[in-house]
Order: sequence, then structure tokens, then C-alpha cells
Amino acid sequence: MFRRILLVLLGILLLLVVLAAGFGLYTVRRSFPRTDGEIRLSSLDGAVDIYRDSYGIPHIYATTAHDLFFANGYVHAQDRFWQMDFWRHISAGRLSEMFGESQLETDQFLRTLGWARIAEQEFAAMDAAEQAILQAYADGVNAYLAEHQGSALSLEYAILKLLTPEYQSEPWLPEHTLAWAKVMAWDLGESQMSAEIELARLLEFLSPEQVDEIIPPYPDDHPVILPGFQISAHSPAGEENPNLPPELAPLFGDLAGMIENVSGLLATQAGGVRDGIGSNNWVIAGGRTASGMPLLANDMHLGVQMPAIWYEIGLYCTPKSADCPYQVTGYSFAGVPGVVVGHNDRVAWGFTNVGPDVADLYIERINPENPDQYEVNGQWVDMEIRLETIQVAGGDPVELVVRNTRHGPLISGLYGALEDLDQESELDLENEYAVAMRWTALQPTQIIKAILGYNRAQNWDEFRQATSYFTVPSQNTVYADVEGNIGYQTPGWIPIRNPDHTGRLPVPGWTDEYEWQGYIPFEELPHTFNPPEGYVATANNAVVSADYPYPISYYWAQGYRALRIVEMIENSPGPISVEYIQQMHGDNKNLNAVDLVPILLQVPLDNIELENARALLRDWDYQDQMDSAPAALFNVFWKQLLALTFHDDLPEDFWPGGGGRWFDVVGNLSQEPDNPWWDDKSTPEVEDRDQIFARAFAATVAELETTQGKDPEKWNWGDLHTITFRNPSLGESGVAPIEAIFNRGPFRTSGGDEIVNATGWDAAESYEVDSMPSERMIVDLQNFSNSLSIITTGQSGHAYHPHYIDMADPW
Repeated sequence: MFRRILLVLLGILLLLVVLAAGFGLYTVRRSFPRTDGEIRLSSLDGAVDIYRDSYGIPHIYATTAHDLFFANGYVHAQDRFWQMDFWRHISAGRLSEMFGESQLETDQFLRTLGWARIAEQEFAAMDAAEQAILQAYADGVNAYLAEHQGSALSLEYAILKLLTPEYQSEPWLPEHTLAWAKVMAWDLGESQMSAEIELARLLEFLSPEQVDEIIPPYPDDHPVILPGFQISAHSPAGEENPNLPPELAPLFGDLAGMIENVSGLLATQAGGVRDGIGSNNWVIAGGRTASGMPLLANDMHLGVQMPAIWYEIGLYCTPKSADCPYQVTGYSFAGVPGVVVGHNDRVAWGFTNVGPDVADLYIERINPENPDQYEVNGQWVDMEIRLETIQVAGGDPVELVVRNTRHGPLISGLYGALEDLDQESELDLENEYAVAMRWTALQPTQIIKAILGYNRAQNWDEFRQATSYFTVPSQNTVYADVEGNIGYQTPGWIPIRNPDHTGRLPVPGWTDEYEWQGYIPFEELPHTFNPPEGYVATANNAVVSADYPYPISYYWAQGYRALRIVEMIENSPGPISVEYIQQMHGDNKNLNAVDLVPILLQVPLDNIELENARALLRDWDYQDQMDSAPAALFNVFWKQLLALTFHDDLPEDFWPGGGGRWFDVVGNLSQEPDNPWWDDKSTPEVEDRDQIFARAFAATVAELETTQGKDPEKWNWGDLHTITFRNPSLGESGVAPIEAIFNRGPFRTSGGDEIVNATGWDAAESYEVDSMPSERMIVDLQNFSNSLSIITTGQSGHAYHPHYIDMADPW
């Protein structure tokens, strides 16, 4: 009897397991899109053919522009709707509707910026043809939504249903597409504003001379993209910065924390631009190539996420005509029609971030008797007041008052009267202060006109016309065409400031002294066509020399990637081929190690075990390969060296994460062995460079012996330097079983910070990759079929789909 009962219980348990597995499999697979056969939709003008290759990349053929972009929206929704939905809630400041009160502070900040309102203005100002394309795209998305909701759209909605049962996906609107561009603009431009805040805060506890040592200028011996570019004479920018009253410095501590929180979220969506993150592109004329025609290469370095940031797609009019002029393939954003980077039947293009200073922080003096007024040239002026209502899942709506000044929205709370601070200040301590942000992206732009213009461009003139609309974010844009031409253009709204205002520090907003004087005219922005060098290479390095009359940026990437790219182009062993560019993309040479290893090799260690470990570095080729023991040794040493040198001098918020700026800082200090930065303030003695190098190396060997064993020959960089692709919403939930559903990794990687193979990591955190080449593209203008491209993870946004992670290993 007992045995029979046991068998029955086991049978029931087995049935429950089978049913649970079957339900789980059904739930997982329910959202997989149909990608074969025929689908009938009444909204189309005619038949549309969609072919998907072995990686799931769709190539769409249509007879009208309406049908082409309708299908564009449909396939984006098929593969990536959760990503689209999440992104639009970010750009509109509506994350609390999905995830509740935990996202309220982020929503409040994003609503203050008002991206959704600006997107509405942009759509209203568009010409009818562009509106029609955005509407066709939205209709395609909505056609898919009409037949798919909840977990039929994506597995994430099954999980979200448990957290927010009332959530329902709403129709896609053209404005949702436009608002996403603001997220990208923030992510690629926020570093300049963060640098402004950082400088203001550093001046609280460091002298200007010390600040100059840890924020060095661009190195004189590193490449400039267009060193000879000149225009008609103008007065150069001034070198002096305004004085920031020390009483106002505390404003920026709170503001920095808020900016960091928001930027941390946006970085997982659009890239993240901390020090050391950037992108590479280069275009090589036929005189240097094996085919005799141009080759164009691009790899944009953005934040790590799952699914990939980019979505590959091909869009083809059949036939191509004036009414339907598209024959284009490349990388798109899910949620945006057209191809952002790629090539059409005549031209190819690629981007890296210019990083101009397009935002200023203004300290506004607030009327203590009326917080809705601020001072302008001695007069109290009314702010523009807007009331926002934020819906919060599981809670009551929250009202938000947004206050706008002539410079933009107030992005800090009122600091309050300054009675507890320096009573000898020249400031009127009875006033209150707040920080307003002026930023080029807080006004309507025409980014869709630029993207569609690229997709249609047939020559350099048409391409430049499209580029003139690419105002925010400003990109180093390289170009090649089937006639054999190459070119480069800096676009963007880049402010002209008065000569005494460099934009490096927050400035008083109550006077006209620091107002912008307009933007650099497009024709005076740096550009070149068929340069005599036979190539253009960019890696977020300085665009122009110091004698260019307009200031573009103070904070360039320091030029290490650019230096190596130029070296490989100019010293190629023969005519450059697609295969050679693949080698360039994968180059792992660590120029920081080239500078520091010779010093380390001369430092007395007085320990045979340490000396044996150091011997690994003597014949190293400086390549940060996955399986390299010297690469592991040097990178752990770099992390330890930064900690021992700077953690005692700087608050934790300012601990160096690595990257080109710190390459220069340490490289410069290394030429001064007795510089005070080397002294460890936690000890009674005064240390010099060699002592700190020796201590860092001893700590390095101890760490590697603990993590990778006693045998130095078995140490390797790849086991330390891994990448895990995480879903930025539920994959960051903190609930391990849910994270395991959506995240993939870790994968071993090579490369590192400011290396051409730019798998960035933060030395203040860990060796884990936090930014990477989000795509790699090589376009062969002699034969487009020889071109190569790849993204990080896969086309699909559906966990467990065959195309969810199938590109990671070849990437």
C-alpha cells in the first residue's frame, strides 16, 4: 500500500514538473515572432518581402516608402518591443509607471528636462514627408501590437505582470521615436557637464595647480584629426575661468549624486561616457588600399547591455525611385526608422563622438520671498512654471513643479540661505540659489531629417547637407563613396562663448556676462574632402589644433587610440585590405604599459619572488590578449598603482577609474619621482615614486596569487577581464533567478581602456568590462558584398531565442 501511494505521489509530482516545464516553455516561446510564411495586413499599399539571414537580420523590400517604414516598425516590434517600451518610458520620465516608487527620483529629473515635450514640438515642426515616415513606422509597430500583448510581446511582460499587474502597453507614437534621440544626446554629452561639476567640486579641497595635474590638457604629441584646418581670423578663446564662490560649492555635491544616478541608468541604455569610453572610425582612400577603392571602418564604444544597443537591418525600395529612394543597410535603433550608421548604394558613413561642450550650468539667484522668480540683471523675473503628474505603479500620483529660467530648467533644489557659510562672502547671504542647465538638446532639433538624409545621400554634397541637420549629439562623421572619394565633417550646435568664459566651471546666471553668442557656423566647422594624407582617423581625440579660433572642447579623449590607429595605417605592411582592418579592430596594444613598464623594470624590489614575476614583462609585446600573463600582471598593477597613489588624496567619489586622462596624469607624475602625489598620507614616512611602484607591484603579485594561483605562467587577463551582458531592467532586479533568465555571461575578453579593442573597465571598481565596441563595421566601397559587420549579442530581444546571444562568441 505504501509503495502504491509513493508511486502515485511520484507520478503526480512528475506530472506537475512536466506541466510546469511545458508552461514555462510555452511562456518563453510565446513571444518568438513569426518569421516565415505570409502575414496579411490591410494597411499596406502592396506586397512587402522580408528575408532574414542566418543571424536573423531582416532585409525588407517594398514598392513604396510607406510600406518600407511600416515594415521597419513591424520587425523592430517583433524582435525588440520590450526594449522599445522601456526606452520610451525612460525618455518620457515614466519609469515609475512600470517599476513603481523606486524610479520616482529618476522620473522627476527626466520630467524636469522635458524631453517628451520637446519631441512633440519637433514632430509638429517637421515637413509632411518626414511626418509620414514616422507615422508609417509607428503604424507598423502598432500593427504588431494589435495582435500581441503581454507575454506574447516579450517574456519580460510575464515577469512585470507579477510586479505591476495593471501595466498595459500603449500604442507607439512618432514622438516616442524623437524622444529617444534626447537620451542618446544626454549620454554622449553628459560627460562635459559632469566634468564641469567635477571641477567645481575639486576646487573645494585641491588647489588650482593640483587640479591641473589631475586634469591635464590634450598631449601635444598625440594626433589631431584635422591639424591644418583653418578659417578666417577670429579672436581666440580666453584661458581664464570665472571664480566659483566657495560658498556655492556644496550645491554641486548633491547635484553630482543626482546626475550620477540618472547617468548610470542611461548609460546602460545608450552607452555611458565615463573617462576612457569613446569610439573609433577611420576611412582610407584607394591610394592606400589593396582594391584601389576606399575602405571605411567604424566601432562605436557604448555601455554593456542585453539585448544589444544596435539592430541590423536592410531597407530596399523595389524599384528605387524619386518617391522611394532607399537602398540602405546598417545599424538602427529599435524605435527609430531608417539606418543610423551604414551604407546605401552609393555612400558609406560612420560616427564617433566629438564631445563638444554644449551645456553650461548657471547658478541662479532666487527671490527668497517668491521661489518662482530669479534675478536677471538686477531685476526679479518670473520663471516659466509647468506642473507634471507622475503616475506611480502601486502608489498615488506625484505632482512635480518644473521651473524654467532663460537658461533652462532648474535641475537642483533650492540651496537655501547661506547663513551657515562664510560670513565674509561678497554674496548676498539672504538670497537663495539653484542651478539651471542650458543644453543644446533642450530645444527642438531635426535629427530624423539627418538620418533619412544619410539614407538617401548619393554624393558628398548631399551627405554634408544631411550632416548639417545632425545638430545634437555632435559626431565625427567619416564618409566614402563609390566614386572613390573620402571625407570628414564635424556637425553640431557648438556654442560660442564670450572670450573670458571657457565653459569649464558653473557661472553666475544673474548677469549677461556669460551668455552664449550663438553657434559655430556649419561652414566653419572642421571638414575635409579627399585629404592629401589619404585617410581620416578619429577616436574622440582633438579635432583641431589649438589655433582653431572657436573652442570646441577642453575634455577630449587623450588620443591613445588615435595614436595607435594612425600608426597602424601609416605603417601597414602593404596595401590595406579588409583583413588588415580586422586586425586593427582587434589590436590590443596597451600604450600605457609602453610608458610605465620600463620604469617598473628599473624599480628595486629586493624580493626574488617579485623579481621572478616581474620577468614576465621583459619580453611582453604590450598586447592585452585574453591568455596573456603579462597583460594580467600589468593591469592588476595599474589598478593597485592608482589606488596607492590617489586614494589617500581624493575623496572616494573622485578615485580614478583609469582611461587616457589617468594615463597622462601618472605618466607626467612619473617624470617627477618626488612629486607630493606619490606620498602615502596614511604613513609617517614620505614615499617617492619608486616606493609606491614597488608596493603596488607587491600587492599585484599577492592579488594574482590569490585569484589565479602561485604559478605566474598560468595567470591570464581574460579570466579577470570578463563581460556579462545584462538586461538593464529586469536583469538588474537583484533577484538572481530573474536575472539568470535575461542576462548572459561572463565571457572572457581581451583589450582594455584606451586600447583600439576598447573593452573598458573601471579601476576603481573591478576588471569587468563596462563598455565595449557595440558594433564593428568594415565597408568595402569596391564591392559592398565584401563588407563585414557584427553587434555584441544578437538581433533578438527574446530570452532563449536562437538569435538572443548567437553573435557574442564571434564578437
